[in-house]
Amino acid sequence: MTVETIQPLRPDSDPAPLPEVVGGFKTILADPPWRFTNRTGKVAPEHRRLDRYSTMTLAAIKDIDVAGVAAKDAHLYLWVPNALLPDGLAVMEAWGFRYVSNVVWAKRRKDGGPDGRGVGFYFRNVTELLLFGVRGSMRTLPPARRQVNMIETRKREHSRKPDEQYELIEACSPGPHLELFARYPRKGWSVWGDEALDEVAPRGKVHRGYAGGPIVTPDLVPYERLQPDTRAAVAAVLREGYEDRKKSIRDLAAETGYSIQRVRALLDAAEAEIRPRGAAGRSSGIGQSRHA
Repeated sequence: MTVETIQPLRPDSDPAPLPEVVGGFKTILADPPWRFTNRTGKVAPEHRRLDRYSTMTLAAIKDIDVAGVAAKDAHLYLWVPNALLPDGLAVMEAWGFRYVSNVVWAKRRKDGGPDGRGVGFYFRNVTELLLFGVRGSMRTLPPARRQVNMIETRKREHSRKPDEQYELIEACSPGPHLELFARYPRKGWSVWGDEALDEVAPRGKVHRGYAGGPIVTPDLVPYERLQPDTRAAVAAVLREGYEDRKKSIRDLAAETGYSIQRVRALLDAAEAEIRPRGAAGRSSGIGQSRHA
């Protein structure tokens, strides 16, 4: 018995040749247009009313000659939906890379809580995976030793990944850089993809609340309690500002409108290492300690 499959929204076509650079690309970022299929083999959820972008079969993605344009020692950052993790690992191997680790994109609401508008048959997905692979032997750059494997930011329009990925990749992996299936040109990168040739808008409607950008700490009245998930997210944002960006507790209080006591309590909740009194504290404008 054969299963009749639905034709993709657009006919499959041979991809254009990949760009090349002398010595090969040291870092490659790819966001393939994965084609979902259900248990009957029919295309899903590529519904006729969701004419957003062309998709490719797993075989077609694996056949792209990424190994031919990559350097002998190189890094690969590969976006893959949670449901297609085995396919992502298969593509990574086909392209000549071995899986090492991943970066998790935690999709947040404006107030920092999990964005529950994701889809999924078993769980409502609020994360997406950026697989990290290595070809040959090449460590990440020194800033990566301090880089956590998570991006927490608000969602963008359909299928678009967070712009924060570029800063992370550029800090952790050397150039020359190549982005496959790119939507927009990016300074300092070679790009390949049918949406990257010009400054074009992505296909599909941009819905309210999908503008991306940083998490915004919610406005609170004195003594108002935060929900546990929002509290944890806000605490993490404050800790990043305090530890990585060297802001003082007073700075954070001024930016958020929270009291110094609330900021300190949130930093405690995030297990931030509070800087001691004295010269270090005065130079950063704190003059407070965890036990003050």
